[in-house]
Amino acid sequence: MTIERSEPAVDADERTMLEGWLDYHRSTLALKCEGLTDEQLRTASVPPSELSLMGLVRHMSEVERSWFRRVLADEDAGPLYYSEADRDGEFHPTEADTWQEAYATWQSEIGAARRNAAGFALDDPSRGRHRFSDDPYSLRWIYTHMIEEYARHNGHADLLRERVDGATGD
Repeated sequence: MTIERSEPAVDADERTMLEGWLDYHRSTLALKCEGLTDEQLRTASVPPSELSLMGLVRHMSEVERSWFRRVLADEDAGPLYYSEADRDGEFHPTEADTWQEAYATWQSEIGAARRNAAGFALDDPSRGRHRFSDDPYSLRWIYTHMIEEYARHNGHADLLRERVDGATGD
């Protein structure tokens, strides 16, 4: 699999630019994982941290699901990897967990996010609510938050990838 990544045009309209930067950061995370084995993708950074590249991808599946399905569209979409018994379950991949499954799930959630977002204008209020607030969120706010979320975790992914095989770059 070859990951294509490009920045949005400097003269794009606001929605195109927000969607472009979100896709850019989604692709960046995929690039950080490209070419690694399942074992390498499950490799934690340094104790006591349990953070791994596969864990980050599984986390972003949960984040995409939460904001675009539960909050934006008010879908009844339960958790994928976490539970009441393990609130950080996405960060705890086992030897049975594979990149193929994690990547497919992530891409499925990105597809659902795109479909749901297509039905909203940037200023439309969300139909659902976040567990931390009773206020609706605009699609603009969700896009901006998702760009921030990916950008922050892509910084983690840089360090994780360097730890696994020494690869660096943006």
